[in-house]
Amino acid sequence: MNEDDPTQFQVDLTNCDREPIHLLGRIQDVGFLLVVSMDWLIERASANVERFIGRSAKDLLGEPLTSILPQNSVHAIRGRLQVLASNEGSERVFGLDLMGDGRRFDVAVHISGGSVVIEAEPATSEGEVNQGSLVKSMITRVQKAPDLQTLYREAVRQLRGVTGFDRVMLYQFAESGSGHVIAESARSGIGSFLGLHYPASDIPIQARALYVRNQIRSIFDVDGTAADILPSLDPHGKPLDLSLSVMRAVSPIHLEYLRNMGVGASMSVSIVIDGKLWGLFALHHYAARHLPLDLRSAVELFGQMVSLIIEGRLYKERRQAEELARTMHDRFVARIVAATPSVEAIADFSEELREIIPSDGFAVYAKGQLRAFGTCPSFEEVEALSRFLNRTGASRVYANSELGAVHQPALDYLEKVAGVLAIPVSRAPRDYILFFRQEMIRTVSWAGDPHTKETGFGPNGARLTPRKSFETWQETVRGRSVEWNESEKQAAEALRVSILEVLLRFNEESERQQALANQRQELLIAELNHRVRNVLSLIRALIVQSKPGASDVDDFARIIGGRIQALARAHDQITRENFAAVPLTEIIETEVSAYIGPKASRVRVSGPPVRVEARAFSTLALVLHELVTNSAKYGALSDSSGAVDITWRVDENENCAIEWRESDGPPVQAPTRRGFGSTIIERSIPHDLGGEARVDYRLSGLEARFTLPAGTFHVPAKAVAHHIAPAGGPMAPAPFAPGALDGLNGLIVEDNMIISLDAEQVMDDNGMANVFVAASIAEARKVIEAQAVDVAVLDVNLGTETSFALLPDLNAKGVPYVFVTGYGEHIDFPPAAGRVVAIRKPFAADELLAAIATVARGKTS
Repeated sequence: MNEDDPTQFQVDLTNCDREPIHLLGRIQDVGFLLVVSMDWLIERASANVERFIGRSAKDLLGEPLTSILPQNSVHAIRGRLQVLASNEGSERVFGLDLMGDGRRFDVAVHISGGSVVIEAEPATSEGEVNQGSLVKSMITRVQKAPDLQTLYREAVRQLRGVTGFDRVMLYQFAESGSGHVIAESARSGIGSFLGLHYPASDIPIQARALYVRNQIRSIFDVDGTAADILPSLDPHGKPLDLSLSVMRAVSPIHLEYLRNMGVGASMSVSIVIDGKLWGLFALHHYAARHLPLDLRSAVELFGQMVSLIIEGRLYKERRQAEELARTMHDRFVARIVAATPSVEAIADFSEELREIIPSDGFAVYAKGQLRAFGTCPSFEEVEALSRFLNRTGASRVYANSELGAVHQPALDYLEKVAGVLAIPVSRAPRDYILFFRQEMIRTVSWAGDPHTKETGFGPNGARLTPRKSFETWQETVRGRSVEWNESEKQAAEALRVSILEVLLRFNEESERQQALANQRQELLIAELNHRVRNVLSLIRALIVQSKPGASDVDDFARIIGGRIQALARAHDQITRENFAAVPLTEIIETEVSAYIGPKASRVRVSGPPVRVEARAFSTLALVLHELVTNSAKYGALSDSSGAVDITWRVDENENCAIEWRESDGPPVQAPTRRGFGSTIIERSIPHDLGGEARVDYRLSGLEARFTLPAGTFHVPAKAVAHHIAPAGGPMAPAPFAPGALDGLNGLIVEDNMIISLDAEQVMDDNGMANVFVAASIAEARKVIEAQAVDVAVLDVNLGTETSFALLPDLNAKGVPYVFVTGYGEHIDFPPAAGRVVAIRKPFAADELLAAIATVARGKTS
């Protein structure tokens, strides 16, 4: 074959699958497109931009976006970027005075690579579409459908009524990528496509992938013009990815396909279920048709809601089928366990198994023997089939509804069976439980012959042209059985697992499991011996060391009992948490409650959420036990007025510093001799944990300080990134420390509801006592007047006003504040603000927390 001769180029259906439809480099000429960098410099523009803003695309490149758009428009676009979820999808602004000259535009914004893509088209709606009300009305009617088929019909009817398209179809995909029309609403006189099948090549692989990412696609005019995006390649030689574009141009092949159908405009709305493309709403109009962006967005929302409803209905049907199969499965397992289990004996339960997985024939092939029921191949044919199944993979259920396509000998017994589901139930030799289904001859109506596409030659070489005939073409399908559905395959896998579990008790696997059990038992006994010896040694040491401090036998018993109980309580806490770390507060509360009961309220604790690792429990419990008992006997808790303050913090060396301070109790004197209790307090933590301990017997009350080294505790908190402000700009926030916001009252002044909810959640999750939200200056002043506010978060631009008007009110009450801005770094803050802390939109949670903590600690000057 001559590779230089284009007529010799091999053309097949995969050419369509390889077409880069998301990199066409053009948009439909109904609006314009701008691409800006993350610092808002213009990188690309559509060639038609001059018609809308009066400057050519070439003149705009490299200019800041603010050179053509007013600050309010840039702020609105930044605000929409803030609510984008993981840079997926696009956000929209409707009826925006984009140029500041009174002309209204509908704007869509999304992220492509490292750039922001802004698409704007003139707003054509006389009044903004109330998306929520419209979709609610449509969904209410859809939800009333008693079954799925009625639901499908109502959904297409609602879409056609709202959009005015000539034809609306619901198209469902098969596993192969082909699909068929399962519901339709069409204008009278234009015929019907209901029930027609379409081959996978009509919607190529990359198009199906795009339908998942961008769930609505509009082609406004099949004969319309397209505007190039300039430059076509970035400085790195890459084209612009338009996967999420709302005005992306159309592949010439697809345009030809639509012209062959006589379609003038189309729109598709994806139905995505469990992350996969389940189907499409395909809307056709036989003239050009441009729906405004707000109505298209409402249609997109309707599609997403219908997807959820269909998913819920399908899940309910599948769950009911699975519950029925599970009931029958459990009944089968109970019966086989009661019998003498073996692979051969499974054949005795053929009726139960065929209820779980419906079939025309059932067979058990084990140890070279066959027991068959119903319509099955012969012994020799099953023997050959078993050799084929041996090559499909060990320990896997195999299901095929067209056996003859992969196992040629099966064509000889096609009149008996066409499909098989095989469950392997042993390894050597390989035994199988087999379910067979007979051939189901059916007639499929295609929209044109799916096997024929003409080869054409265009400016880019050879390609397949779209089909020109969409007349019904019928094909008789043979050699296939009814498909094995997913629920049946799952039931087969559950049977495989259950049967193996029952059978393996009586063969070599049972012996292997017994050997492993013996090994585990030996290890458990050895570990138990080790632990028992340690516990006995510890108790012996407690007895020996406690004896000198006891005045009589009863006192000795009380001392020993208290210390052993402290160890027992610590052990209970460890085992209750499955040997996981437990909050320090729980250890303290356990000891305090166990010993002093009603006086527990006189012990005050505070500190970050430190969790103590299991290996430090016993030591810390004994130390706290001795401190509590000493205080109850001789210290602050021995009378009716004293109190104990226990505080802790994580110091600069990442150690946990715990302080015990008694006050308002009787005068304290240092002990004249050192008992075992004092030894526990002063030496346990240094000796057992490698930490530090210091005890001061002050006249006003006992004071003690303990240091737990890193590794014996942890603080469950998020890491905080350090935000660095530009030189000469706003002050840089210091890193956020857990607990810095505990108990504070915060105020958020933000006109965007989603952004304010996000900030409120972050502040609530990190310890703030109350968070008040205001969308305007007037609302914020009411909060400041009525509530005690400790810190405020101010969005600079509130739409029709700025938050600078609040500064006198906040300064008068001594409330510090953080500015949040979508304008970037170059803002002239008023003198009343002083040296401010400011963060930019879109902001991360750690940036917001660091900024709030900084001003709350009084770091500004």
